[in-house]
Amino acid sequence: MPYITPEHRTELEIRKPLRAGELTYELYKMCKEYLGERFRYDDIAIVLGCMESAKLELYRRVVAPFEDEKLEQNGDVR
Repeated sequence: MPYITPEHRTELEIRKPLRAGELTYELYKMCKEYLGERFRYDDIAIVLGCMESAKLELYRRVVAPFEDEKLEQNGDVR
C-alpha cells in the first residue's frame, strides 16, 4: 500500500460514498480516468493490480481484525 503524504491525500479526497453503488461508481470512475481514452493492455494490468493490492490491504488491516474480534466475542465455528 503506498502511504502518501498528508498533503497529497488532501488533493485526492472525495466526498465519502454513502452506498455500495456509489463506492463502486467512484472506484470505476477513478480507474477509467486513470486509463484515459487510449490505453494498452499493460495499463489495464496496472489498474487491476492496484485494485487487487488495495483489496488485500483492506482485508489485512480492516477485515481480519474485525473477524478476529467477532471470533473472540462469539466463539469459533463448530
